[in-house]
Amino acid sequence: MHSPITGTAAGVPFTALPPVGDAATPLIVTWHMLDAPRSDAAFAAALPMNGLPAWRVHLGMPMCGARMVDGTMDAGAELMRKDVLMAFLYPFVRQATEEFPAALASIREQLPVDDGPIGILGGSLGGAVALRVLAETDIPIFAAAVVNAAIRMRSVVNLFPGEYPYDAESEKAVDSMDFVAKADTISRAPLLVVSGELDHPALRTDAIDLVDAIGQTAELQPIPGLAHPLADEPGIDPAPQLPQARDVDAALIAWFQRHLANTD
Repeated sequence: MHSPITGTAAGVPFTALPPVGDAATPLIVTWHMLDAPRSDAAFAAALPMNGLPAWRVHLGMPMCGARMVDGTMDAGAELMRKDVLMAFLYPFVRQATEEFPAALASIREQLPVDDGPIGILGGSLGGAVALRVLAETDIPIFAAAVVNAAIRMRSVVNLFPGEYPYDAESEKAVDSMDFVAKADTISRAPLLVVSGELDHPALRTDAIDLVDAIGQTAELQPIPGLAHPLADEPGIDPAPQLPQARDVDAALIAWFQRHLANTD
């Protein structure tokens, strides 16, 4: 396999895995988790999707990986303590979504990818980014997948200690990231919803609800033995692929391979 290529695209760090051969090929873009693996490089190691005839470009989320403040996740943790929704979860997803069109244009300038529809993949909070790209942009997408995704942001907020003090602004923000409610728009591309059988129960319920709401263009893929993370801590640097991550990787390869014909 080719070595990973690292760089930045409109200020967004990336780890790119090239296909075999030199011809321009389709592009699959990913957004990583904030649990392990919590950087683009670590996510690329956990879910490399090797063997696909496509570039896999793993983007870094805000304040993660190369964008960590002072080389640690402490700044992000402080935002979480300040206000888990309005200072942390909501702006992270919003920023990653809003910076994507420019990053995509830069990727196309830097790498020999074709100009057709792209594939997208997100894990956990990165799954919310992928779903928001589907729901709120017109970027052509041939297929999408999410893994242990933040499908209803209210469910994610409820994972944190204490009762969140919602007001009118935060109610509006959290409802804007209820992707079950946006199922009609999300259904514009085939969607694989990968759900670890040991993931948080609320997230597993949301995964089922999303697939049911979308209908025929969505598929649910349970993964036995998979909890929420896809890698061991600390999850910042590339690490050997865990058995459960290998199962997720195989499901993603099969899914995107099936839909690559739609990029012609």
